Formats: sequence, structure tokens, C-alpha cells
Amino acid sequence: MATIFSKIVSGEIPSHIVAETSEFLAFLDVNPLVMGHVLVIPKKEIDYLFDMDEESYFGLTLFAKIVAIGLKEAFPCKKVGVAVIGLEVPHAHIHLIPMNQVNDMNFSKEKLRPTAQELKEAAVKIKAALNTD
Repeated sequence: MATIFSKIVSGEIPSHIVAETSEFLAFLDVNPLVMGHVLVIPKKEIDYLFDMDEESYFGLTLFAKIVAIGLKEAFPCKKVGVAVIGLEVPHAHIHLIPMNQVNDMNFSKEKLRPTAQELKEAAVKIKAALNTD
């Protein structure tokens, strides 16, 4: 059965994509911990990050680094936090979260509920920082 992320990759579910290659996709979390919270995934559906072959794993990590650099420029912060939880969606993914304090990465706190327009504006900022369209 296709995961929600596979449905985003196929275009069945709309998303706010900030970067894309032939193998990887980065898009905004619709219920972010903080504005600018991005999810980075392989397009190939695989449940567990560490089950990925080495080439794909390193490719995803490098792609996440590139996105994180643009994210930090678009949403100025002390650091971009990285988290791999992997329990909520059975599709390997990396969370990139603009951080100014440790609590910005507290997954047990209440999530934000940005409007579609706020998400669109956030995606535009990140894409501009990455110089992608």
C-alpha cells in the first residue's frame, strides 16, 4: 500500500515542494513544529532510513544538507535541526527544522496549523533561497 509520502511523490496529494531531484523530494510539513519545517524523502518507497542502500542514503543526506542551507537562509535561525523519527509514516524521511531554542524540536508539543497561503509563502522563500523553481 502506498504511503502518504508516495502519494505526494506521485502528485495524488498536493504539497508545498521546496526542492526536487529525480531521486529525492523536499516539501513543507503541513503541521510543522515551527514555520519552515521541511520533510526530505527518497522518492522510492522504503520504510526504514537505514535499510536504504549506501548510495541512496548518502544521496538523501547530501540533498538534505543542500535544502538545510537554503532553509537557514529563508528562515534565519541559530541552526537547522535534523531528526529521524520514522514511526508516523512508514517511508524514510528526515525532518529539517529551523531552531532558535531546543524546544523547537520537541515533537510532543502542539503543532502549528498554518494556512495554505502561509505554507505557499514559506515554500516560495525556501525555493528562492535555493534558487529553484
